[in-house]
Amino acid sequence: MKKLGKVSKRTLNVTHTSSYDDVCQEEASDNTSSALLKQTETGERFSRHVSVMLPESIQALSVQPGGTYIDCTLGEGGHTEALIQGSQSSGKVLGLDADSEAIARAHHRFALYKDRVVLVQENFRHLEAVAKEHGFRNVDGVVFDVGINTRQLASGRGFSFREDAPLDMRFDTRQDLTADDVVNRYSEHELAKVLTEYGEEPHARRIAKAMVHARPIRTAAHLGQVVQSAAGYAGGRIHPATRTFQAIRIEVNQELKSLEDALHQAVRLLKPGGRVAVISFHSLEDRIVKQAFNQESRECVCPPSAPVCVCNHTPMVRTVEPRLWRPSPQEVGVNIRSRSARMRVAERLREG
Repeated sequence: MKKLGKVSKRTLNVTHTSSYDDVCQEEASDNTSSALLKQTETGERFSRHVSVMLPESIQALSVQPGGTYIDCTLGEGGHTEALIQGSQSSGKVLGLDADSEAIARAHHRFALYKDRVVLVQENFRHLEAVAKEHGFRNVDGVVFDVGINTRQLASGRGFSFREDAPLDMRFDTRQDLTADDVVNRYSEHELAKVLTEYGEEPHARRIAKAMVHARPIRTAAHLGQVVQSAAGYAGGRIHPATRTFQAIRIEVNQELKSLEDALHQAVRLLKPGGRVAVISFHSLEDRIVKQAFNQESRECVCPPSAPVCVCNHTPMVRTVEPRLWRPSPQEVGVNIRSRSARMRVAERLREG
């Protein structure tokens, strides 16, 4: 097996994280060894890619030679690379990402494996259609590593409150809705609802009122200042704008609804004995994964109020033990951002 080429030194330290908490802690730190971006004397930003819970996810999928696999969150390609190596010369991998920049980098990174790797720019909400279009039916495994990565935080699209960048926050820049639309056009009530539901922000109403009063808000840095002023900054570990930025990003990209839809599609794509592994980083995502797996493993999905079962639902998966996988202490020691990660795994039931 040929080794993949080295990643360019003009890369960022990329770790998937959805909640921003650990990234924001690093941004606020004066310790240069844990800074989000490292920089040489000539101004080049560089570091290395870190895929969270990579060995655990490959173990959970029980990757086999000649298998077919789908990486629904391609990102920097860490899981895709491991799937390529684990499935050996006869295996195939489909990689999806909504971000065109991620797809472009992956085409370069996996150029030597273009006969085994299919790369598609698409949101995983369209997983089933994309998979069938490219011949990925009855697959051996599907992996999700959901959320945002630190390269995107520095992409100039307004994901980070440290950035003096336009309010965009789109993973897929082909879509219409932007963070600017949410921040400057949503009503105060709508904003408070978004911050409460997607950010679990305790000061949602106060922040929403301040955002409406401060309009127009055009940059991420300006939004961060408005939120900080409204919420108050007590100097804690988490910056007060963390939950607001998470909530707006989730709203812009419809992340939770997309995840829910994609999980059921992933189950349908699996062959009997095939597995789906999902790495998430906050309770909102994990709750969706848990509920989806529970639903797909039940014999009846009728409402509790129904007097008799009329759904004719057939269990499709079983939960793979342990029910909740966590990163090892060794990984957390090396990569502090992995500490909030958790993984759930389900296996497609064998027919008969």
